[in-house]
Amino acid sequence: MSDRLAVLPQYFLPKYLLTAFAGLVANDRGGKRTTRLINWFVKKYNVNMLEAANPDTASYPSFNEFFTRPLRSDARPITSSKYACPVDGAISEFGTINQGQIFQAKGHTFSTIALVGGDANLAAKYQDGQFANIYLSPRDYHRIHMPCDGRLKRMIYVPGELFSVNPTTARGVPGLFARNERVVCVFDSPYGEFVLVLVGATIVGSMQTAWHGIVNPPRTNKIREWTYTDQDIQLKKGEEMGRFLLGSTVVMLFTKESMNFNSTWKPAGAVRLGEEMGS
Repeated sequence: MSDRLAVLPQYFLPKYLLTAFAGLVANDRGGKRTTRLINWFVKKYNVNMLEAANPDTASYPSFNEFFTRPLRSDARPITSSKYACPVDGAISEFGTINQGQIFQAKGHTFSTIALVGGDANLAAKYQDGQFANIYLSPRDYHRIHMPCDGRLKRMIYVPGELFSVNPTTARGVPGLFARNERVVCVFDSPYGEFVLVLVGATIVGSMQTAWHGIVNPPRTNKIREWTYTDQDIQLKKGEEMGRFLLGSTVVMLFTKESMNFNSTWKPAGAVRLGEEMGS
């Protein structure tokens, strides 16, 4: 079966209703019912609870608190290199932004302008720059950390679809990452400006950032923007900047001058939070 045929049912599913229902289930404090759900999930996706700060599945009052569990302090050492990988996951694609287009998967690209919510001036800064798309599977750690020191400038909520973001969907849905709901975070760093995008998906109940809290819901059909130039919100490399309440994808944009990817990175390769990403 082709990827396009495989994803065809997603066009007809009530994705927003499914997502709202998943959010209710994930926030339910159901006691033993919640523990059974967590144990089923751990077994199905082979989640390594030995890395968790709290490995006792029965101690989590809700599925969301389990899903966004912190790791042990020694579980993810942060590289001393210029950039650290911000998440656990798998590299969908990475490389150069060519003529304003970012490579998604075989046969598909999406525009930088569309990704950042239509801001042509912001997108232009990344012409010939570098991008990375990292997919977080259900078994992965779902907090997002800073790839380097950064000072927050802007945050943009962009409404959109809620397609799945797994590799099959990335190959089957054109413009997926600039089509789904997303939160665009713009930072200054010692190496220049960079953008970190949290991409929503089916059953991603919400996305939240360290400085704002939960960004969605509310879900609206309008772009919303916050500026922080009058505030001094600074985060250090390796510090948590946000999290997914159920999993998704992170897209990063770097200017032409600021990033050279680690030569060991390969498309479809697994990556871990804190490892060297680039120089």
